[in-house]
Amino acid sequence: MPSQTRQSTARKSVVLAAALALTAGLAVTGARADGGERPATNARAAAPWTAAWAASPQRPSIGFKPNWSEAGFDDQTLRQVVRVTEGGDRARVRLSNAYGASPLHIEAATVARTEGAKGAAVEKGSLRRLTFGGKRSVTVPAGEQLSSDAAALGLDRFDSVTVTLRLARTTGPATFHAQSFATSYRAQGDHVADTGGAAFRESTESWYYLAGVDVRGAKRPERDAVVLFGDSITDGFASSTDRNRRWSDALAERLAAAGTPRPVVNAGIGGNMVLNDSAWFGDKSTTRFARDVTNLPNAGTVVILEGLNDIGFSETDKPTYKPAPVVSAEELIDGHRKLIRAARAKGLKVVGATLLPLGGSDHYGKHAAAVSDAFNTWVRTSGEYDGYVDFDKALADPQDPERIRPAYDSGDHLHPNDAGYRAMARAVDLGSL
Repeated sequence: MPSQTRQSTARKSVVLAAALALTAGLAVTGARADGGERPATNARAAAPWTAAWAASPQRPSIGFKPNWSEAGFDDQTLRQVVRVTEGGDRARVRLSNAYGASPLHIEAATVARTEGAKGAAVEKGSLRRLTFGGKRSVTVPAGEQLSSDAAALGLDRFDSVTVTLRLARTTGPATFHAQSFATSYRAQGDHVADTGGAAFRESTESWYYLAGVDVRGAKRPERDAVVLFGDSITDGFASSTDRNRRWSDALAERLAAAGTPRPVVNAGIGGNMVLNDSAWFGDKSTTRFARDVTNLPNAGTVVILEGLNDIGFSETDKPTYKPAPVVSAEELIDGHRKLIRAARAKGLKVVGATLLPLGGSDHYGKHAAAVSDAFNTWVRTSGEYDGYVDFDKALADPQDPERIRPAYDSGDHLHPNDAGYRAMARAVDLGSL
């Protein structure tokens, strides 16, 4: 939900005055396919940013719910709502064409504070035209990512932000994030500068092309952004739509309530695996780790929760990932060791997490149970992570530790509900971050 505190008139005056200095435009910063940013071309663009929201890009696919990724867009305007976990007096967006087959042309783009907690309307007076290298339109090459220039938009922590893209040309299949648990909106024609939402008559629960929102303003500690990396449990599967009830949201709120606020960004992908790629469920974790974690602005800590799909897809009879390899505990641990090395090579603190109980779910079986137990024992006792969070213990049913506690179960015995995601946030020793 948006912050209940709004900037003072004086602060807004400072922000508006700063816009004059920004009209010359800031250098667009591009990214290679691996997410590494090219050097900025002027001093202001090189000033520090922090990731305040993120979503991991995926290949166009049918996904779990109807979406627009395979058909793409043509003479339409796309409006997407996200919630930032850090504030500032300037903002920029990161756009990804990582899985596009051709260049992506953005005719125009805007950013604004959302009117209310959800919906396609934006707060009047807050809408800002985005520029890219000083220009209002930009082409994102296939396989690459671009950042906008800074926009003089004041944001408070936990503000909802609306990003609008004018897609005047045929895009072809769209790079997207399948499961947003937030509503995105589409209108025919050019409505990029609308403050009202009446034209946006179509909706979906996915994000398209939008990979991040970064903020800049008051000096912040270096490397203080926390990245949560994982699969559907990190992504927030079964959490309440448009209510920001993922465990990443709950952790950011807990840090703020404790007087130690830090940006918390979500790098989960539903169905993702440590060891294998999937057209539906994203590149394997070791492939996407640099793009989705270590190259994020100001990233300093990563919490890794992943492995249930590696061990569970071989137990389920669903055809979403077949044939599924039978993965051993040793193979899964070796995959996590690669992630640990990748994080430390970039100077990040790396926190591991035990796998949640999966008894009664379609991922459960004799082999999955044995591998889960062995893996969790390694996380707790090996000392290879800098610290760990014991989600297995925190969410287990005291009457049957193989299962999630009923009060935390979304109903599929695999994913937590809103209360379960809050319990995950409570399980974290904030000092370990």
